[in-house]
Amino acid sequence: MSVRSSSVAIVVAVAVAGLVTALKDRPALRDMLGFHWTSEPAPQFMLMGRVTGPEDSPKPHVDVQAIADRLQAATLVAPLPQDGEVAENQVTVAQAGQQQPNVQPASPAQPKVDESALRYFASRGDTARLQAEIARLRALYPNWVPPADPLAIPQGGDKQLEQMWQLYSEGRYAELRKAIADRLASEAQWQPPPDLLDRLDVAEARARLVNASDLKQYATVIQIGANTPSLLTCSDIDVLWRVAEAFAKTDRAPRAQDAYVYILKNCTNPQERLATIQKASALLSYATMQDLLGLERADGNGGREFDSIRNDLARRFVAAGNDDPNLAVAPTYLSIVQRLAETEGLASDSLLLGWYQLRRENYADAEKWFRAAREKEDTALASQGLALALIAGKKPQEAEDVIYKWRGASKDATATYLAATANLMALQPPANLSEEVLSRVATEVIARKYVPTAQQFGWFARTLNQPQTAARWFETALRWKPDDEPSAYGLAITRQQLRDRTGVAEIQRLWAGRSERIAQLGETTSRTTTMPPLPAAGQTLAPEAAPPTVVRAPTEPPERENPPARVEALRQPVMQTVTVRRGARQLRGCTTTVNAELLEPETALSRGWCLMDINRPMEAAKAFEAALAAPNRKTREDAAYGQSLAYLRAGLSNNAAVAATKAPQTQQRAAELQVAILADRALAAFDAKRYREALIYLDQRAQLRQEPIDLLVLRGYAYLNMKMYGDAERIFTAAAATGSKDANRGLADLKASTHPDTVD
Repeated sequence: MSVRSSSVAIVVAVAVAGLVTALKDRPALRDMLGFHWTSEPAPQFMLMGRVTGPEDSPKPHVDVQAIADRLQAATLVAPLPQDGEVAENQVTVAQAGQQQPNVQPASPAQPKVDESALRYFASRGDTARLQAEIARLRALYPNWVPPADPLAIPQGGDKQLEQMWQLYSEGRYAELRKAIADRLASEAQWQPPPDLLDRLDVAEARARLVNASDLKQYATVIQIGANTPSLLTCSDIDVLWRVAEAFAKTDRAPRAQDAYVYILKNCTNPQERLATIQKASALLSYATMQDLLGLERADGNGGREFDSIRNDLARRFVAAGNDDPNLAVAPTYLSIVQRLAETEGLASDSLLLGWYQLRRENYADAEKWFRAAREKEDTALASQGLALALIAGKKPQEAEDVIYKWRGASKDATATYLAATANLMALQPPANLSEEVLSRVATEVIARKYVPTAQQFGWFARTLNQPQTAARWFETALRWKPDDEPSAYGLAITRQQLRDRTGVAEIQRLWAGRSERIAQLGETTSRTTTMPPLPAAGQTLAPEAAPPTVVRAPTEPPERENPPARVEALRQPVMQTVTVRRGARQLRGCTTTVNAELLEPETALSRGWCLMDINRPMEAAKAFEAALAAPNRKTREDAAYGQSLAYLRAGLSNNAAVAATKAPQTQQRAAELQVAILADRALAAFDAKRYREALIYLDQRAQLRQEPIDLLVLRGYAYLNMKMYGDAERIFTAAAATGSKDANRGLADLKASTHPDTVD
């Protein structure tokens, strides 16, 4: 290697080592040398990786050879002479700085520099990039002097290139491509500036990205962004917004969040940061937005930078809580919306709060806000919300009145109205409805063919002692929905009340194997004898009448708050109502466990009675089952009878009814079993708070045998729970006249329910 080459290599090596270190912390120097890091001035949003910030921006690739070439081109050190050159003309590196002051060096020749990009940035008024371009050109051409007026086109300049930059500045990229191609075709030696080509590629990519975003082609947006990372900087915030939206719309919310986090961590323009939060709130979840708001900065005036949109954010978050009943919105946001509702008087704010509380079953608060919204502006949405809150608060009569005007406004409004009618007709005690209300409810139900309210009309008519009307309503409901078992059951017991045995048999035939309670109606010819208030003069119900939510089965009226617990004394075994006639039994030998299936039928029968005497009914039922295999008819009859009693003692009235059919019974035994089964079912229905059903069973039993005092008291409590206070008082008074303590306690409970303020 020559002396000159060695010296230059040493100079270059030292310069490169210092430059690589300096590049890490000196962006100006990077720009001068033309090295482009990942963003200007902040790092790029790395589309295919995690978000980068100033503290962890990716390291640039440093082309050492390129640096060496540029430094060597820029040095002012004269080359060392080769062997044989004139020695007196040689100047060493050390001597270069020691020239005599009176010796004037020759003016270096002005290099030929492409200033087209410089003039382009000047024409756009882009001062930052203009200065960066000047620094870059100075680094490449140390002898170059920037023009005093970059906009002035020098004589003899490249006018075609200037026109190309003009096309670029105007966004006429297709024409620019053609101009470049035409010049390349006509001038084989000409090469377009690489900077122009790079900028053109990026500009075209941006145009494609924006177009794909406008067309909602989100996958294309993401792909273009990944292929053109130089677009993803704070200098073009709109592209970052579009990429974030594309992620959100393709169910990649975490990547969308990354994009917004990048903006809030790296971009400083206040208006763009504010718009970023607004755009993110329309796309991201409540929880994610709380993370983004954690990056909020102080505004320098004692507030926060997003204070101007805080109210709108609170409204949006409460609305999100309306969509998701499991979302707990921070009390701060609820307080903001509440303050807005009270001060600005917008019905929409009250509606937001009403729906939020309704979703969380805070019905009193929901009713309050819906009423406030409706007072400000009576709309279908406000009336629908108020009606739902009233239904939940057991005020269906007011709910029907509120929503009736808007019943046809939407499917939801219609559904809400029908729900109100179903609840209204199911009220216990029955509501005192005018002919106008009954008529309009019936008209809507018939028009919508709504089964729940039609069914409730049937039960309502039965309560008013109008069985013929009730039957027509049940028939109407079954015509609309043939598999509606409650309506079929209602029709069956109503026909039974009307002594229509043929009609009852037809229903039983149609429902054979599908409804046990309908099948069992044939065991008695009972007639229900409820004691409701008589209808007002001229008031009748016609089957001309239907909402979205089925509130309850017709046999399960609304339960009373704090129901009385005075029925423990009634829990006497129903076996006590049955007269048992049987022969002598062996009391010995049934205390040990024996497989009844191995016994002879007669022995199994005796063992069954023995087990009943020591109160082991389930074992007795198995023994009676074995006895049913006897060839003797009398033994089979006794076994079936005994098994029914065993199941009754165990509280399994349905099993008892089935057992009674396994062998023919005498009329007396059949009646005794039927009385016991009905009493047991009445108790079970009462325990399950199906008070109307309990009354039906009691009515059926009363047709077979006089009602004892304990069941009379049970009837009184059923009326009390259904808020039929007049009937409850009459029953309790009659039972108390016999000296029943339970009846006296019933009167006390009745007084506590109707006059709570007078109870000590």
